[in-house]
Amino acid sequence: MPLRVAVQMDPLEAINISGDSTFALMLGAQKRGHRLFHYLADALSYVDGRLYAGAHEVSVQAVPGGHFSLGAFEILDLGRDVDVVLMRQDPPFDLGYITATHLLERIQDETLVFNDPAAVRNAPEKVWVLTSRNICRPQS
Repeated sequence: MPLRVAVQMDPLEAINISGDSTFALMLGAQKRGHRLFHYLADALSYVDGRLYAGAHEVSVQAVPGGHFSLGAFEILDLGRDVDVVLMRQDPPFDLGYITATHLLERIQDETLVFNDPAAVRNAPEKVWVLTSRNICRPQS
């Protein structure tokens, strides 16, 4: 059964398709017949207890410079209209990024949100590695 997958990530025109793991996930999902939608974190709106995203259906292909095609713009209710949300944008860890994690937490009982918004917020990979207990130290 095909899924409807909303992908919150960086602007598609700015990604390096040869090394972007989210792009690879999108290619794999599309190959399996799933429908993809792309939106930016600043396209989220919380209205009357529902979380919406202004998104475009998107198709992707491993062609440098022509790696995506946008379809129609839609306002998606992320709790009702999609099966999965991939939260994959790169930091900065600014207020918009933090707000997006809080908003996505509100739909987890309706829609699978991957990566877990609280975990992304509380242990971001770019900052978590700086924690002293996580640094490998030479044995004496």
